[in-house]
Amino acid sequence: MLFKGKVNRVRRLFMHSLTRTIGQKDDMIGMNNPDIVNVLICRPNSRLGNQLLITPVIQDISNYFPNCKIDLFVRGNAAFAIFKNYRNVDRVIKLPQKPFRNIIKYLYVWCGLRQKNYDLVINIDHGSSSGKLATKLSKSKRKIFGVMNDELCAICSDYIHMAKAPVYNLRKSLGIDLPINTTIPTLDIKLDSGEKKQGEELLFNIVKNNKATICIYTYATGMKCYPIEWWVRLYGMLKERYEQNYNIIEILPKENISQINFKAPPFYSMNLREIAALIANTTLFIGADSGMMHLASSSGTPTIGLFSVSNMDRYQPYGKRNVGINTNDKSFEDILDIIDISLTS
Repeated sequence: MLFKGKVNRVRRLFMHSLTRTIGQKDDMIGMNNPDIVNVLICRPNSRLGNQLLITPVIQDISNYFPNCKIDLFVRGNAAFAIFKNYRNVDRVIKLPQKPFRNIIKYLYVWCGLRQKNYDLVINIDHGSSSGKLATKLSKSKRKIFGVMNDELCAICSDYIHMAKAPVYNLRKSLGIDLPINTTIPTLDIKLDSGEKKQGEELLFNIVKNNKATICIYTYATGMKCYPIEWWVRLYGMLKERYEQNYNIIEILPKENISQINFKAPPFYSMNLREIAALIANTTLFIGADSGMMHLASSSGTPTIGLFSVSNMDRYQPYGKRNVGINTNDKSFEDILDIIDISLTS
């Protein structure tokens, strides 16, 4: 594990040095360009949240160019589930989840980027060396490298958000005056009616009643994961204040662990769309910054994201009744007051 960490650090330093001069400016496309048919979006990252954060810019592209076909250059398998119901998404170009174990396939996929001509290529994250390199290698006359734009930083207060920045970059390249009063699309996994019905049945099998349900997710990776003592205290306060009128259930991570020692009725699944469908039938989701938080937001359920170490301005859930809470300067009582507002608004 230590050796793998060192290899990854060397790889990141190498990629950064290789790509530091790539994409100094983005191409202007023009709003009325009739030639945008084939689009490539580069986000070679396997994390669930990072791939869900692509959904707003895909919705924007599809709105401006409704007949376009979008290919996604990603890593891992999550994109197949996330974009299943996206009509404009044509192909998922998947890098292996573990490149060092599949080096030949990994290189083959990279080489495959040169096999198709695109009308537009977009790199999602300005900090992704792999994304910039993929954008550079792809065959297209129009490219958005996703570089941080000082003008947009000055006029768009939420430009730093990872889901919103690609939308602002796209609109600027299209020649749309910013800021504009139109909203940024929210995260959306596009559940269909059958999936939502299945989620309703799954939820009823857990709670066995028709009360509204609060859904919590107590896990997160690394330092983002709150300690057991913290979650046990918050869960106790949630029960005391809301149990009479609400069910409280816990979504479990793939690791099948609980920071409240499984005290709440649990739901475990490895099916992303099944999890999203169940959350879509709940009244409120509460969880730390994680892929599951973004999945909840994409389901349409009001989502409260808890932040202690990561950049809230960059990752917080937005739109509808979604809100991020910096728990470093909020007490448990403050958190409950925010939950009250979310439940009654």
